[in-house]
Amino acid sequence: MKLYVMGWFLSVFGGIGAITLAPIGIYFREQWYISNKTIVNHEKIHWKQQTEMIVAGSIISILTVGILMLCNIFSWWMLTLLLFPFLFFYIWYLIEWALKAILPPKGAYIDLSTEREAYLYEQDLTYLNRRKHFTWMKYIFKEP
Repeated sequence: MKLYVMGWFLSVFGGIGAITLAPIGIYFREQWYISNKTIVNHEKIHWKQQTEMIVAGSIISILTVGILMLCNIFSWWMLTLLLFPFLFFYIWYLIEWALKAILPPKGAYIDLSTEREAYLYEQDLTYLNRRKHFTWMKYIFKEP
C-alpha cells in the first residue's frame, strides 16, 4: 500500500521529492533525498516558516474568539478556530498561489514567497542560524 500511494503521488505531482507538513518532513525517495543536505535544508526552512505561521495563526484565532465573545457570539463552529493555526500556512500558500497564478510574469509555484526564500537559501547550511522571523514576507511583492 505504501509503495502504491507513493507511486501515485509521484506520478500525479511529478518531481516532488519531499514535503514538510508540520510537524513532520516526508521524503518520497528517502535514501537519496535524506542524504542530500540541500533538500533537507530546504525542508527545514519550510519547517521554520510553518512554525511561524502556527504562532501567527494562534494569535489570529485567539483574537477572533475574544472579539466574538465580546460581541456575545458563542457557537460550536468556534471550535474550528482550534485548527486554524495549523491550517494558516496552507491557506496562505493557496491564496498566494491563486493570486500569483493569474498575475505575470512566472509560474505561481516558483513565485511563492515561502518557496523563494527556501530556494534562495537552501544551499546555505548556516542560514537558519541567522534567519530572522517572517523573512519570507519580504518576498511577497519583491520581483524575482
